[in-house]
Amino acid sequence: MTVFEILKFNREMLERLGRMGVRLDDTRYIDLFSEFCDMVNSGDKVSYAVAVLADRYGVSERKVYSLLRHFRTDCSHDAL
Repeated sequence: MTVFEILKFNREMLERLGRMGVRLDDTRYIDLFSEFCDMVNSGDKVSYAVAVLADRYGVSERKVYSLLRHFRTDCSHDAL
């Protein structure tokens, strides 16, 4: 299956996700966000969790904070 065929088959879902504010690149950071939630829920400080995850995933702390803010935003109801 080609990239074109996958995109064509999933176009409606991808367009709806895009309208809701989801970026295709977000999938790379699902585990990062899950690990952050686990760390904070187990009592780790937010700044410590951010520092650890930035190092583990090879991104800046600023990027981690940006991802956390992005993943916590409500999806747009206009896309439904």
